[in-house]
Amino acid sequence: MRTRPLRYLMAFILPALVLAGFWLQGFWLFIPLLYLYGLLPLLELVLPASTDNLTADQEQQAAQNPLFDWVLYLALPIQFGVLLCFLLVVPSLQGVELIGAVASMGLMCGSFGINIGHELGHRTSRHEQLMAKLLLLTSLNMHFFIEHNRGHHRRVATGEDPASARLGEGLYPFWLRSIRDGYHSAWQLEMRRLNKRGQRWLSPHNQMLVFQLVQIAFVLLIALAFGLKAALCFIAAAVLGILLLETINYIEHYGLQRRLVESGRYERVMPVHSWNSNHTIGRMTLFELSRHSDHHFRASRKYPVLRHHEHSPQMPTGYPGMMLLACIPPLWYRVMHPRLDALADTAKNPEPSAAK
Repeated sequence: MRTRPLRYLMAFILPALVLAGFWLQGFWLFIPLLYLYGLLPLLELVLPASTDNLTADQEQQAAQNPLFDWVLYLALPIQFGVLLCFLLVVPSLQGVELIGAVASMGLMCGSFGINIGHELGHRTSRHEQLMAKLLLLTSLNMHFFIEHNRGHHRRVATGEDPASARLGEGLYPFWLRSIRDGYHSAWQLEMRRLNKRGQRWLSPHNQMLVFQLVQIAFVLLIALAFGLKAALCFIAAAVLGILLLETINYIEHYGLQRRLVESGRYERVMPVHSWNSNHTIGRMTLFELSRHSDHHFRASRKYPVLRHHEHSPQMPTGYPGMMLLACIPPLWYRVMHPRLDALADTAKNPEPSAAK
């Protein structure tokens, strides 16, 4: 039942495994990686996906249940607690164990911190937006708050959006383009906002400037408190987290394009402009992020009430498995291009029910 908020505590299996790895070390440092990209993809290959949506009464019930929000809020102290443990452990680690620790923290940055920061970043209350920025700070990716909300959601599935993968574009070139252009776009969006308000760029009103200073100060604080090695390992984990985010961006909109209409603008963002996954384990682990079609159709909808849309393009498996597939471009093209061809055929010859 999606009206039960405690089902989303499954997302906290990852930090529990990461902490266990920091404590036990050795092989245990790689258990989080095997869990997220080994066990979960296998389970989602065999377990059925669910297309069920909440009824209107159930949506209202979920909207009035504060536990759905508190499950998210719990992520903030856990993320910083895991980061503290990481910084205490890594100075004494070497070789393969150090790689395992950095990889584990990278998973926390990308699939936990940034993901929940993304959800809270769409909220309107100041305290939730502050929590979003703090979670993004743990991945040195605070500009995501600007680019995602003011840029990506407006330009998604167009050639103007850095985070929308083009047809035939491989994952690794996409990483470079999306990271570079997304960062540049965040500066442009913030400069535009400041100009409209008549505010100077060199001021506390410049969020991008403030974000950079906060991140630099955070790294320097880590270096002073835990040493240079810990700070460098943190930066490495943050980079891994950002690459995980960009891999998710890649699979969410690959090859999908909005049409230009007569006005010269792009058509409205619809569920057909995002790849969707209804695989239950991935949905619980990522707070319904994989119901991405509805998220872009109604960005203000909170995670527990996101819906399945009949005509949204469907991924063959959940996010963890799709991310692994994207890492092997020839296999990715072989799986996804026939689906894109089928979508194009459907758009040219819609069924009567789809044309309504």
